Amino acid sequence: MTTPQYLDDAFEKECEELLKVFLKKHKDYGKGNILEIGELGIAFRIAEKVSRLKNLLAKTGKPENESLDDTWTDIAVYAVIAKLFRKKQFQDLEVRG
Repeated sequence: MTTPQYLDDAFEKECEELLKVFLKKHKDYGKGNILEIGELGIAFRIAEKVSRLKNLLAKTGKPENESLDDTWTDIAVYAVIAKLFRKKQFQDLEVRG
């Protein structure tokens, strides 16, 4: 893989990675858990991830079970899910394929 030369290319690359993570987890979990908890539940999930992130950042050394990158990715994926939920797209649309 080449290193992006522009910020927007780097941003696009990260968004592609978020989509991959979303699709992988969606395949395992489906929509049910998000539909049950709603937008407030998504906010709680993000809050849990932020709490974990603060804990990881405060510690010295490398985390054993979940990396900082994994935690940031989870937060970003939940944020996109929340935006889709607010637009009713998460509820109404299905994954292609």
